[in-house]
Amino acid sequence: MQVSDKLIKPLTEAKYLNADNVSRYRCIMRIFFEHYEKLKYWLYQEEVYEEMIQDSHFADYRPEQCQQDLTMLTEWKNLNTIQDTKKVASIEEFKNKKYRYQMTEYSVEIERLVIRLENLFIEGASLEPTLLERIRRSVERLPDMALRDKNEVYTWWTDLNNDFVRLNQNYQDYIRDLNSVRAEEMMHTKEFLVFKDRLIEYLRSFIKGLQRNVGVIEENLRLQNEDLKKQVFKKVVDYELSIPRMEIEVSKEMIEQNVQGRYQSIYDWFVGNEGQENEAGKLFDVTNDIIRRITRYAAQLSEKNALGANRKEEYRKVAELFLRCQDVEEAHKMSAMVFGMECPQHLAGELIRETDSMNIGVYEEEPMEITLKPRVRTYREKSRRSAIRESEEQKQETRRRMLEKQKEETEKLRALEVDGRIYFDKLPVLESRIREILLKWLSDAMESADFSARTDDGRRYTLDRSRAKETCVVHCEDGNFTMPKLSIVFQEEE
Repeated sequence: MQVSDKLIKPLTEAKYLNADNVSRYRCIMRIFFEHYEKLKYWLYQEEVYEEMIQDSHFADYRPEQCQQDLTMLTEWKNLNTIQDTKKVASIEEFKNKKYRYQMTEYSVEIERLVIRLENLFIEGASLEPTLLERIRRSVERLPDMALRDKNEVYTWWTDLNNDFVRLNQNYQDYIRDLNSVRAEEMMHTKEFLVFKDRLIEYLRSFIKGLQRNVGVIEENLRLQNEDLKKQVFKKVVDYELSIPRMEIEVSKEMIEQNVQGRYQSIYDWFVGNEGQENEAGKLFDVTNDIIRRITRYAAQLSEKNALGANRKEEYRKVAELFLRCQDVEEAHKMSAMVFGMECPQHLAGELIRETDSMNIGVYEEEPMEITLKPRVRTYREKSRRSAIRESEEQKQETRRRMLEKQKEETEKLRALEVDGRIYFDKLPVLESRIREILLKWLSDAMESADFSARTDDGRRYTLDRSRAKETCVVHCEDGNFTMPKLSIVFQEEE
């Protein structure tokens, strides 16, 4: 961060949002902004006053107050003012200065921000798979940008950044809405059952977009040539430097840092940094968790409704039985049978007895205390705070077991290779874990444009689809499945 005078000075242009008489100031600025949008930049005091008194809220508003408000907004640098001398007919009129007012650039941007904040929850957010497709196409065009002029390169760069910003903002806002208290309450209502299928289909469509595009984007970003990227970024910097700027001095180093930082943000989002999971993977997991939560809530609602319907029928049946009673005495007997203790509940457990003699009654034995715990999700037992324990040996043991498991899986996968290939139509009976790894390899390769990918240990492979029109049966310990005759071809290690 670079500390400058602009950064640390007070922003007087924002005072009107929280000052006394804020209702008047904000309405005046909104009038100026609406006219600004219509390309009418200058307004007289009389015009502002006439629009203000049209609302019943300002029925008692006076011209003197309007003049004071405009003067104050001018002092706060929200308005620029200029004396109008064209309509002057006498010296008296010249002395009684008549001004026109115009919004400053700061005020225009502040009003735009305020309007966006006002409509933040009205406009709503969305998950657009098309943004991912646009980003994928933009990333794929990066090598071609090295041959284009700086104007076209800057347009490409702007589109890529705008799509990336929209993707982040939209998914964060949408996920925030789904995790809000209001959404949680709605998921527990009967009306949610009607909306549930549409929501799940919408989320699954976005997940499909992630699966189709994220892998391709990640692979393209990993394989980009550093010299080529420098050529493209140089054109972006050159274009930025060629833009004439009033009262703003921008150095080449600042622009280069900005461009590099933006590209690194895109790279980290799709690829990850220093072994950490990328944001795309986190978004995939979050979306799947929401789908599971929605499905769980819907199942609970359906079960609840079904139980309610059955209970209603049970009460109706009981009422019919009471109506058939001949007298009150029979009704009492019916009540004792329906609501009485005909089916008592017993507590099972390993009770501690002093003797096994059958001649000792239960009332002669020592009493025993049994703690009953509520069977609800919100119940949590109190736990004692304990000091942090050092578990380095346990961590090492866990790591050793994990490495041994990985080594064992690698050996099993290597055993399936025939001349550097794995033929799915010639596989033996597979363990479930080995099947999962092979299917993940297939999925990673299918997501790539050239049907290639890397294993977890760094081996590069391609997918042979020459016999994809034929089918084969893969036998597994937990079942069999039919798939196209594909084969994985490993490339020679250099």
